[in-house]
Amino acid sequence: MAAPTDCSLIATDLDGTLLRGDDTFSDRSRAALALAARAGVRHLVVTGRPAPRVRPLLDDLGATGLAVCGQGAQVYEAGADRLLWSVTLDRELAETALGKIEAEVGELYAAVDQDGVDGLTLIEPGYLMPHPTLPAVRVERRDDLWARPISKVLLRHPHLTDDELTATARSVVGSLATVTMSGPGTVELQPCGVTKATGLALAAEHLGLEPGRTVAFGDMPNDIPMFGWAAHGVAMANAHPELKAVADEVTASNEDDGVAVVLERLFGGAEPYVPPRVLPRPRSGKVTR
Repeated sequence: MAAPTDCSLIATDLDGTLLRGDDTFSDRSRAALALAARAGVRHLVVTGRPAPRVRPLLDDLGATGLAVCGQGAQVYEAGADRLLWSVTLDRELAETALGKIEAEVGELYAAVDQDGVDGLTLIEPGYLMPHPTLPAVRVERRDDLWARPISKVLLRHPHLTDDELTATARSVVGSLATVTMSGPGTVELQPCGVTKATGLALAAEHLGLEPGRTVAFGDMPNDIPMFGWAAHGVAMANAHPELKAVADEVTASNEDDGVAVVLERLFGGAEPYVPPRVLPRPRSGKVTR
């Protein structure tokens, strides 16, 4: 399916999609987003990261509008630093779901994202953060994870692959929670029925925008519902095979500015991107004129 020529909304995942591996946005991606903005197109970040972990990235982009965070559990307004909408995962259900999964696969290591604009990421002993740059607070016992309302639970297994853990979790959790895989080492439990698509639909409705005029970008299976909602889904070259299988097209990788490649095609005409010129430093240390 071709991307809509009257596109009014760009929805982008962050990790593995718009962000490079070092958690930065390239100059080319920034320029392509500015190109879309000049064409009157809105940009929504739609990410698994909770609002507090997204806020610095939105600040870096100069974004003050809405963002969909926490796998769709949060709709965050950056300019006001507030949640317009949020849904929490019942902590008793989460604990029951963990028990059911551990009964099948043995001991798991868990973490949680607390609800709210100042919510913390708590990790129990043995859990390793898949993104070491993201802040987290280690607790002494699993019971400490449930101290405050949470938006989701993150799971890791010492031996199973992410695909194996996801498949087993889905087979035993049932309606207790929605199981997603959002990145390497990132299998998650979130409120039942909540996906990136539900959060994106809420944000788009608030902005008066339609799925038929939306182009979505992603790289992992948690982006599949978003692709189903949008008119056109673009998977990155580094995307999981499950997402590529349902994508309308595959672009370059996140490291090769795959989002920008598509946006330039849609909004930038025929001229290729030219990176900014960097002048070499004078060897003598003197300023040359």
